[in-house]
Amino acid sequence: MNRTLNGRHLKKVTSLGCGSLGIRVNMVHPGGIETDMATGGKAVPAFYDSVPLGRIGQPIEIAKAVAFLASDDSSYCTGTEIVVDGGMTLGVADE
Repeated sequence: MNRTLNGRHLKKVTSLGCGSLGIRVNMVHPGGIETDMATGGKAVPAFYDSVPLGRIGQPIEIAKAVAFLASDDSSYCTGTEIVVDGGMTLGVADE
């Protein structure tokens, strides 16, 4: 079972059903973020040098995306997805 696909479907259905109630439903897709879970408590893996922005993400960068979606600044956003991954889903940068 593809959990991302199911999550996207749930987001879409919920957005459609709850919009008239003033409820907004959005998703944040984080990439590699510098936490113990990503690094195992060790140095940042060299792989992150090859993502387009050339580094691993910081927790505050995810927090800011979530804060935007939770704020009135995103009052006309529902059913959207924000990818915060330094371009990781685009592929690796040329060396």
